[in-house]
Amino acid sequence: MGDSYFSDEFLQDTTAVIAKIDTSDIERCATVMRQTRDRGGRLFFCGSGGGAGHASHATADFRKLGGFEAYCVTDNVSELTARTNDEGWDTSYSAWLEQSRLNDADCLFVFSVGGGSIDPAVSVNLVRAIEAAKEAGADVLGVVGRDGGYLRQVASASILIPTGDVALTTPQAEGLQAVMWHLLVSHPILAARVAKWEGLEVQSI
Repeated sequence: MGDSYFSDEFLQDTTAVIAKIDTSDIERCATVMRQTRDRGGRLFFCGSGGGAGHASHATADFRKLGGFEAYCVTDNVSELTARTNDEGWDTSYSAWLEQSRLNDADCLFVFSVGGGSIDPAVSVNLVRAIEAAKEAGADVLGVVGRDGGYLRQVASASILIPTGDVALTTPQAEGLQAVMWHLLVSHPILAARVAKWEGLEVQSI
């Protein structure tokens, strides 16, 4: 038998964290993404660990449902591991973006719990990717936890997942990152197509 007390506490913490999210941050991200699509720019997603999983899933949804030309930095494991092995982890993402000819029409979207930092050195690969995007003149967006780190400081717009129970910082940030990008791909100014199940529901009415 599980401990229902923990389940109750976790979900209560989730509810409290969601209530503190600034929806104006979400709207700013949606607006920048719409501007990217309208000008024919590309959308690049990246993250590490759970963020890399979000990046891959979000790429699929924004291509299929959002009508974006979208790419995930970590989806080609052969290239990723070659760059990491030969040149180092810290520059693996930025080198990939540079090879993709990231430019000022494009947008980089980052998923990170802490937002990256040089000192202390945490998620430096994400910091270098953000720097490459800024240097190219691309917009930078993201969903971050804690205080948002480097990304929150320099992004065109970002969504901050506030900290509730500090012992749950990572699972709450990563779980709600999925909620946020699903919200964005469903947003009226971004949704270009109806998802399969919703389409079936409409047909049955």
